[in-house]
Amino acid sequence: MSQSNDKNPSNLERATLGGGCFWCLEAVYQQISGVSAVVSGYAGGFMPNPDYESVCSGTTGHAEIIDVYFDPQVVPFRDLLEIFFVIHDPTTLNYQGNDRGTQYRSVIFTHSESQKTIAHAVVKELEEAKIYSNPVVTQIDAAPVIYPAEDYHQNYFRQHPGQGYCMAVVAPKLAKFRAKFQSLITPEFR
Repeated sequence: MSQSNDKNPSNLERATLGGGCFWCLEAVYQQISGVSAVVSGYAGGFMPNPDYESVCSGTTGHAEIIDVYFDPQVVPFRDLLEIFFVIHDPTTLNYQGNDRGTQYRSVIFTHSESQKTIAHAVVKELEEAKIYSNPVVTQIDAAPVIYPAEDYHQNYFRQHPGQGYCMAVVAPKLAKFRAKFQSLITPEFR
């Protein structure tokens, strides 16, 4: 599975999601059939070309996000959102677990009117079904400028599965995804 976003064949779409630390989301979305690339990055802030330290300071306004390049004929955007709402808590404002700050907010940056419509419909369905005991606070906005994170953040879980954070936080989210969405996992990871 390629991790470069240099080429975006015309059949691919782009989804941009933030739900806590990008390492968690990246590890999950890399295992989905129909996903050709996942790039960790920053979006939604006001500082051009932010770096990890400035984003972590909470002063740039950026969220840690992943950019997912996917084939909608294999995995529809709606499926990507259903996974998103299972692997993070969309009811906590500006935090996930011990990760606190606006950079960890729950956010969907849409790349089309269709994505915007689907995102709002999924949130409405979650609210109506009362899946969560608290309201969904996921922000849904048009995609702003997106900045790739530094190289050492790319493929983080794959490169550091034994690192403490990966074992304590990323691995359980990956296990939750694998248990619920087995049919969407690419054969490489089954």
